[in-house]
Amino acid sequence: MRILASVLVVSAVALPCSAQTVLKSEPLILAPYEIAFVQDPSCTPGKVLKVTGAIRGLHRRRMCVALSAEQVSLTVATP
Repeated sequence: MRILASVLVVSAVALPCSAQTVLKSEPLILAPYEIAFVQDPSCTPGKVLKVTGAIRGLHRRRMCVALSAEQVSLTVATP
């Protein structure tokens, strides 16, 4: 019974964390190798811009990727 209860608690915590947050604008500060998903009109419909932070002196990596509707929640970037 304890195992069943612990599995239910872990799954309740893990499911909300699996959603990706899509920002309305690209963040000014992004840690190296940190990933942010941004709504961008340059990407085709159904895709979002995936921005990966870089170490000092290198440019960020940007690419359009598709995310399923179950994984996406829209928020506003905070400055």
